[in-house]
Amino acid sequence: MPHISRDSLLSLEQYHRQRDTLRTEAIECKNQRRIYLGDHVTLAFENEVTLRYQIQEMLRIEKTFDDEGIEDELEAYNPLIPDGTNWKATMMIEYVDADERAQRLMELKGVENHLYVQIAGCDRIYAIADEDLERANETKTSAVHFVRFELDPGSINAVKAGQSIAMGIDHAAYNVRVDEISPEAQGSLTQDLA
Repeated sequence: MPHISRDSLLSLEQYHRQRDTLRTEAIECKNQRRIYLGDHVTLAFENEVTLRYQIQEMLRIEKTFDDEGIEDELEAYNPLIPDGTNWKATMMIEYVDADERAQRLMELKGVENHLYVQIAGCDRIYAIADEDLERANETKTSAVHFVRFELDPGSINAVKAGQSIAMGIDHAAYNVRVDEISPEAQGSLTQDLA
């Protein structure tokens, strides 16, 4: 499984010197990999570039340079790197007004289990949500979920052959589909597949 090692990270000093360039690259990568599903759900697909930046930023902010602290960050973020047969993303449910958000999160209970990707000519692949810990409860869903889409060999081959990628949610309270993601997003997600 791909991972970021302790030895591959920059020291705090090295990172400080390269931070502006690395931040620009990471933001560009994040923007390419962000998919909007309607007005209120965003998927931020992670990869080694986005997570390496996040780790380096956390180490910088917390001024962490000891081995134990660095290992803690690596343990937290390495599982979010796609491993060649899947895509991993942060799902964010966004409503500006706090009262509306609270109401919608109740209405959207279970929405994370209705999130899917579909490669042209293939069946829908539903997200596996929150493997690290349960984020929803009996009455509402969480505003943030960590999801994984595990692709079968046929879907992987179809993506590599250039078939379009659709994404959507088929929840009774939020039904939306993007029939084709941007070429930049498709190219970036294709690189995640072995």
